[in-house]
Amino acid sequence: MTTFRNPSLAAIHELLRASHTIAVVGISDDPARPSFGVTTSMRGFGYRILPVNPALTLWQGIPAHPTLAAAVQALRPDERVDIVNVFRRPAQVGALVDECLGLGLRTLWLQQGVINGPAAERAVAAGMTVVMDRCIYVDRASMRE
Repeated sequence: MTTFRNPSLAAIHELLRASHTIAVVGISDDPARPSFGVTTSMRGFGYRILPVNPALTLWQGIPAHPTLAAAVQALRPDERVDIVNVFRRPAQVGALVDECLGLGLRTLWLQQGVINGPAAERAVAAGMTVVMDRCIYVDRASMRE
């Protein structure tokens, strides 16, 4: 059992307001997949999307990256990843936390159904903000402008 708790809804909304660039790990080019619809909607809200999937070269005309590290390396020095949005199996989250920490990334969003309490607690203990088992689109759509 873990003691992990998500930030408050107000804190989540502030995070979404302050963010501009979202790296989407596990993005799909299949319109039937949740990652496709959610990310398309987030792009529609004006967020810059960095697709991360080794099986893709492009996603909706945007260059895709094989790894999170490759996505970060592709940024200019004045750019940063604000949120790492994860559509992967819960068992893969621990390694992703390690990668985020190694890259100096500060915010990890684990989509609805992606639950790994120990990895989330480890990320928080290392200073990251973590949102777990919530849909980024639903939270963004619920915001008042």
